[in-house]
Amino acid sequence: QVQLVESGGGLVQPGGSLRLRCVASGFTFSSHAMIWYREAPGKQRESVAVITGDGNNTNYENSVKGRFTISRDNAKNMVYLEMNALKPEDTGVYYCNVVLRGPAGYEGYWGQGTQVTVSS
Repeated sequence: QVQLVESGGGLVQPGGSLRLRCVASGFTFSSHAMIWYREAPGKQRESVAVITGDGNNTNYENSVKGRFTISRDNAKNMVYLEMNALKPEDTGVYYCNVVLRGPAGYEGYWGQGTQVTVSS
């Protein structure tokens, strides 16, 4: 079965850095784009970064451009989110996501999330 497990969150001061990791299993990892989402307190879950299966193309939500970097290691079934110059508004639960095509159509899969808190 599909599994996504995030790690690397924590408490960090404004301006600090964190590196999130997501290990995937149960599907052909290199064939699928991976997305990092975040859910801030009281807000809807939003995508912050996406990377294609081959790792050659990425896209970012405007507020994180220039500060966050998404990358992947297809040999390890891992996707990363390097977060620099963190701001309090980056606080939230971060999830990795993949959308797979199954018999009933497309379905999104989520990990359990990892909490990021940016505070002094």
